[in-house]
Order: sequence, then structure tokens, then C-alpha cells
Amino acid sequence: MKWNWQQPDWAEFSYREEEIDPMEREFLHHTGLFFGAYRHLSADDRDLLRVELISNEALKTSEIEGEYLDRDSLQSSIRRHFGLQSDHRRIPPSEAGIAELMVDLFSGFDEPLSPEMLSEWHRMLMNGRSDLNEVGTYRTDESPMQIVSGPLHAPRVHFEAPPSSRVGAEMDRFINWFNSPATVKLPALTRAGIAHLYFESIHPFEDGNGRIGRALSEKVLAQALKQPTLIALAAEIQRNRKGYYAALAAASKDNEINDWLIYFANTVLNAIRDTHGQIEFLIQKTKIFQVLNGQLNPRQEKCLVKLFQEGSSGFKGGLSAKNYISFTKAHRVTATRDLKDLVEKGALTKTGERKATRYYLNLSTDKASSCED
Repeated sequence: MKWNWQQPDWAEFSYREEEIDPMEREFLHHTGLFFGAYRHLSADDRDLLRVELISNEALKTSEIEGEYLDRDSLQSSIRRHFGLQSDHRRIPPSEAGIAELMVDLFSGFDEPLSPEMLSEWHRMLMNGRSDLNEVGTYRTDESPMQIVSGPLHAPRVHFEAPPSSRVGAEMDRFINWFNSPATVKLPALTRAGIAHLYFESIHPFEDGNGRIGRALSEKVLAQALKQPTLIALAAEIQRNRKGYYAALAAASKDNEINDWLIYFANTVLNAIRDTHGQIEFLIQKTKIFQVLNGQLNPRQEKCLVKLFQEGSSGFKGGLSAKNYISFTKAHRVTATRDLKDLVEKGALTKTGERKATRYYLNLSTDKASSCED
């Protein structure tokens, strides 16, 4: 019996609560800080953050599976779904589908899980795909569903899911578990971690299981908090994709899942810290523009807006006078004067001399955000 679903205790997952409980408490603490900071944002900044985080999650959950999407198209589609102003670009099917799924997840987090919901999510996710035999339905192919790597002549099997003949019954059992009062009462990180592993172990669809499994984890976290979450879970997983797959592979061999839950809990906590940092970044943006209200010329304002649009990670390399001239069309003397004034007003900090001079947003955080055209 090589895989977890082949063992007598399948789906009766065991773990040591006392080792997970401190992280559960930390989760509640950080989400309290997160939502407290979120309430300090303006309505426009809340919209900006919501679109940015949801689109980034859509990008990263796709990148984990090796699919790379267009950020601008994703954000345009998400803005349309939320009734926000957007451009009129044509949205490719892949971007339209994942955007629809993420907005549905955000808006309907409190709805019970159902086969119909999963089927609809799969149809959204596979929008535009013509290479699949089954879209919106569980797999029926009798050949093994395997996760493999390596050359075709000598593949390495990392996991083999239950045969298709078992998928319907396994998914009925999973959905009943997901919605049961006893499961809903589980601590947030524990329930989210089990839900993800449980779903991935069944692997019910021909493709898209990883993305739907991560969406289910976010649904659990939102249900625990009783409000939509903006936790950058997929972005955090994508940073160490190999570690994520290694943790899943290890957990797929046994129904004692303590190590998996510790890995998953730490991943969620790191994601919350990252998202909280983005909120603090937007709060700093508001403060800077409030302090400098009426003190900036149009060129300087355009520069600061560009810097903040790049997010807390910013551009690499810093803002040079040449960059400033490029996107403001100012003369060199004017650019030098504008930048010197922004430093004196406290909006930017300056490093280097002459051609090596670079400017960064002056934030009260450890990491400066930079801009480079």
C-alpha cells in the first residue's frame, strides 16, 4: 500500500494539535492586525488592493502549474467583475476564466461546497481549452492519474491518485466532510491544510486540481474569518514551489499529516505577513500624498504615482534622473530640480553620486520601494 488513499485509515487524518495550536493563535493575531490596518485604507485603495491581490493570486496559482498569464488582462477582467472602471481590451479565455473563478471565490466564500460549484469552477478554469476530454466533470479515463517527472522512458512517479471508478464516491465523502459541522469547527489552518491535501489526494479532474485545491484552502480561511480574505497564499507557495511539491509528496504516503500541517500553517502565516506589508505600504502612500497635498507639480505627482503603482517590491535599480526624464518628458535641469525638491520634502531618499545617483520612496518600513523605467 504505497499511497495514503490505499491505507486502512484513509481520510482519518491524524496530527498533534498541541504543535499546531500556537500557529492557529498566531493566525488569529495576524488576521486581526491585517483587517485592522485594512480598515484604515480609503475606498479607492481598498479597491486597488483587492484587484492587485486577487490578480496576483490568479497569476501565481497558474505559475505554480507552469502557466503564465497576462497581468493587465487579468486585472481588467477582475475590475469588470467588481463593477470598477477598466479598459475595453479583449480578455483571452485563460485570463477570463481564472479571473471569474477568483471573483466567485471572493464573493461566495460562505456558500457550502457542492459538486455543482466544483464543476463550475473547473469550467471557468479550463475556459478556452480544447485539449481536454472532460471539462466540468470528474475524470473517467481508466488509465492511472499520476504525478510524474523525468524522461518519458524512465518517469519518476511522485503520486498516483485513486482510479476514476472511485472518484465519485471519494468526492461525495470529501464534500460531506468539508461541509460537516464538526469540520467547520476545526481551527482555520488545520481545516484548510487538510482540505487541500484531501482534495489533492483524490485529484478528481483531468487538469486544474492544484488551482482548485488552493482555492478550497482560501475558501476555508475566509469561512473561518467570516469575511473574504486577501491572503497571498498562492504567491507564497510559488516562491518555493519545490518545497510545496515536496511537502505534498511526503504527505501523500501516510495519513499522519503533522509535518504537512506545520508546513501549510507556516506558509499561510508568511502569506499573511506579506499581505499585511502591502496594506501598510498603501497606508504610507496615503500619508505621503496627504502631507504633500498641494506641494507637488504634475511631473512630481506622476513620478510618485508611478512608484506606488509598482507595489511594495518596486522596480529594481532605483529611479535615476534619466528615468524621470523618460516618463515626465522634463528637461534635465528641471528633472534635477524636481528630484532635489522631492528629497527635501521627504518623499524620496537619495543614494549615490552623479551617474550612480538613485532615488527611492521614503517609507517608514524596512524595505524601500524603487522605480526604474
